[in-house]
Amino acid sequence: MNTGGKTLEPNELAHFILDLISDKKGADILLLDTRPVSFIADYFIIATTDNERQMKAIADDIQKQLKKHSLLPLGVEGTPPSGWMLLDYNGVLIHLFSPAMRDFYRLEQLWERAPVIVRMQ
Repeated sequence: MNTGGKTLEPNELAHFILDLISDKKGADILLLDTRPVSFIADYFIIATTDNERQMKAIADDIQKQLKKHSLLPLGVEGTPPSGWMLLDYNGVLIHLFSPAMRDFYRLEQLWERAPVIVRMQ
């Protein structure tokens, strides 16, 4: 990501996204370093949203703020009504869940060998 001539590394991008999610009151935000256990992405961000409207607001804000820095998602999957969304920013994958879907998918358990970098309650 380019900010004023400086390109952010994936870990800096991940922390920038964490702040965006936190600002929109996302809950139980988790940043996993998946580099030691997967080639899919460098980092996974997992967060819970209270409702569909909040999930949409968070996803929209992430895309809006990153677009300002000429960074577009490689893909967006899921919808707020489904209870799950994935935003793929190459080295950083963002998973937004309703409480029920987060409990159903249990990504923290699936990726339990990935070091936890940040956990925000």
